[in-house]
Amino acid sequence: MSTAARHRPEGLSAYIAVTAAYWAFMLTDGALRMLVLLHFHTLGFSPLQLAWLFVLYEVAGMITNLSAGWIATRYGLTATLYAGLGLQVAALIALAQLDPGWAVTLSVIYVMAVQGASGVAKDLAKMSSKSAVKLLAPKENGGLFRWVAVLTGSKNAVKGLGFLLGAALLATLGFVWAVLAMALVLGLILAAVATWMPPGLPKGRKGAKFSEVFSKSANVNWLSVARVFLFGARDVWFVVGIPVYFYAVLSDGTAEGNRAAFFLIGSFMALWVILYGAVQAAAPRLMRAATRDEAELIRAARGWAALLLLVLLVLTAAALLAPGPQTWLTATLVAGLLVFGAIFAVNSALHSYLILAFSRDERVTMDVGFYYMANAGGRLLGTLLSGLTYQIGGLALMLGTAAAMIALSTVAAGRLRAASPDRARA
Repeated sequence: MSTAARHRPEGLSAYIAVTAAYWAFMLTDGALRMLVLLHFHTLGFSPLQLAWLFVLYEVAGMITNLSAGWIATRYGLTATLYAGLGLQVAALIALAQLDPGWAVTLSVIYVMAVQGASGVAKDLAKMSSKSAVKLLAPKENGGLFRWVAVLTGSKNAVKGLGFLLGAALLATLGFVWAVLAMALVLGLILAAVATWMPPGLPKGRKGAKFSEVFSKSANVNWLSVARVFLFGARDVWFVVGIPVYFYAVLSDGTAEGNRAAFFLIGSFMALWVILYGAVQAAAPRLMRAATRDEAELIRAARGWAALLLLVLLVLTAAALLAPGPQTWLTATLVAGLLVFGAIFAVNSALHSYLILAFSRDERVTMDVGFYYMANAGGRLLGTLLSGLTYQIGGLALMLGTAAAMIALSTVAAGRLRAASPDRARA
């Protein structure tokens, strides 16, 4: 797509439509995660069993991202966006069919399968939305960084509201009616977006080969490695460990106490993701991206990763010093994880910009798909380790594992190199 095309009104309209569809999807995605986590925790599932509920979600994300770039290149970005929204509606309806009378093993297998379908849906929608930004955004004066930061930051703020929504719906409507209500709303939004989506996105290239999904760019590959460990470090504590710890601290075992714990946990998770999204959206301004070149932003990515490691080391030390749940430890965790969220947001925004900067227009869906396959791989690793490390060694082992993963992400980011001036103009 030419530079002129990026500035046509339909290009902006397409960006707005894609962003709105992505918002709707991520609202239900965040709510669904909180619903599943809290509902099955109250049914007596162990931290490791809870982690297994999300495993297929992440495995499906890896497979989807690897193939979705090729599918979008071949059939067009709108096709993959609509497929992601439609599949999420189907997954929500299927989850409502869960029978409380089923054995634990059957329930785990069923929810894993449904979550797998939801994982496919999420990554179809994500890859479509992120690739669209590369094709629609103006490149002058840091335009690409601004547009991708707005999309990603606002998405995470909406997902944060989804965590709060999921906890509130579970406490008020119950599991089944909450899931069905979300399916209905998302179905209506899908119909609206499909009806009024303006032109502006590519329709597909029939000759695209699947082998093209594997990148030959060293920067794309090293950035993907850095992304694996960045998001693995986040999900080690985010998926199971911290919600279960907070539930143990906040709930008194009564029905009223459980409901209060749901709201408080949902509120913290929502606040964390909303803060993360707000900082991510503001990252171009915080980083002064309009006046900095690619080499400077690559160096900044290394520095911000090292700062994230420092925060995790402090939290790990606090957990080691505490003999068990303590008021001061809980307060330290809340404050420390919010600081982690703000710094993590800058890291994530830099990565999201760099993958698009490193990609060429003609293979952007391929590179973005490969990169988000790595992202899903990191979430899978973090999800498994979240339940396992918390169950084996509690907070200290869980946070220490997150710190080790951030250290590896920092090393990978150190291998990134700015394009030569000649290559940058090509």
